[in-house]
Amino acid sequence: MWMEMRRERKRKKGGDTVEDSSLDAFFYPSSVAIFGSFRRGAIAREILRNIVEGGFNGRVIPVNPKGGTVEVAGRRFRVRTRLEEPVDVAVIAVPAGVVPGLIDEIGSLIRGAVVISAGFSEVGNAALERELVEKAKKHGVRVIGPNCAGVFGVHGRFFGSFEVRVRPGGLALISQSGAFGGAALAMGNDERIGFSAFVSYGNASDLNESDFLEYFAEDENTRVIALYIEGVKDGRRFLRALRYAAERKPVVILKAGKSASGARAAASHTGSLAGSYEIYRAAFKQAGAIEVEEMEELFDAAKAFEMYPLAGKRVAVITNSGGPGVLATDKLERLGLEIAKLSEETVEELRSFLPPQCSVRNPIDLIADADYERYRRTIEIVCRDGNVDSLLVICVPPIFVPSEEVARAVVEAKCDKPVVVNFMAGELVRDGVELLERHGIKNFPTPERAARALMWLSGRQTF
Repeated sequence: MWMEMRRERKRKKGGDTVEDSSLDAFFYPSSVAIFGSFRRGAIAREILRNIVEGGFNGRVIPVNPKGGTVEVAGRRFRVRTRLEEPVDVAVIAVPAGVVPGLIDEIGSLIRGAVVISAGFSEVGNAALERELVEKAKKHGVRVIGPNCAGVFGVHGRFFGSFEVRVRPGGLALISQSGAFGGAALAMGNDERIGFSAFVSYGNASDLNESDFLEYFAEDENTRVIALYIEGVKDGRRFLRALRYAAERKPVVILKAGKSASGARAAASHTGSLAGSYEIYRAAFKQAGAIEVEEMEELFDAAKAFEMYPLAGKRVAVITNSGGPGVLATDKLERLGLEIAKLSEETVEELRSFLPPQCSVRNPIDLIADADYERYRRTIEIVCRDGNVDSLLVICVPPIFVPSEEVARAVVEAKCDKPVVVNFMAGELVRDGVELLERHGIKNFPTPERAARALMWLSGRQTF
């Protein structure tokens, strides 16, 4: 069903209307064949388990020359000795030397191949990788990998990888490194990130970061694209694809291999040339992408863009604790944002109902016992101020004010401007953070991280 729905979709590129279904087989397949060993602990078996446990509704065909049966997640499969019927995608985890011949054998039956197997150009075996690509091109098959961790099409409930499964959402993660991708998925779960897709593309023998940027730029389930790269093989193509994607959606990039030593390590990892970091940096800026320095920032930016497309620079800080309010104010100013000057009308309206101990100048300190009503009314009044572009709401609840009460105030306040929240910390705010999450509001665990989220929102280019 997914494939039929998506095959009807078209997109315009370079002025021409073209079909945009070439990569749907990877992210919205209706059938999959898995090649490899299905003994306990084997990669192919783990991928099969992930696909079954993830709720994939299409046909699943395990293939191994020895045949037999395999049982995973309560389902028993007959292992075919060879593939004899068409499928959308093949996930291949067999010894490297066998891969080109296998692609040649099944090429007429598949649309795409995800080659998990390592042992190609990353270890100097470039000839074997070229043979793989030649066999795939002969049959019109697109290839992800080799030396990769696989793919997720989360909204198609397809988890064609051995990495940890994730919840559905709007972030597409493109990772050159499989290990980084796996760690990022696990961290994303901890950060309550929702994903639309994940792809680890390894050596990029055929499909690469440029193909995925263009694809996810048009994918209706993707709101934000995150990219981890070490190096690219075709800089001009990459810049065109990056610009194309960034014109349509926020693209957040974490670049590895910035130093000379890091660049050498990147070259040995996937066989790509990392090149001069300054060239990459200029390309990111020219294309309108958002570059971050750390994994934590990658997800903070993704969370921000999942909620809002952009925000202005004038920020109002609302807090129930002076210290975090000061930290947020300092960070906002260091990042180039402005602490909004509230109008006298706003100041007087706040004074009319807030206790006299409260500070009504920005940052607005509601003091420790601030409850639902105090937060809600303050958010609504400040939101109406024409000098304010966005709000940063901080809550450090005392034990006698449940965090979910303040969270409900944030959710129910009438405000049409971006509101970024910092509830801290840990178990003290767990219930409040969960309530916010259910309403699509992401929490940033520190004032500084919340401030950075507003910086990324305010810095995104619009076209």
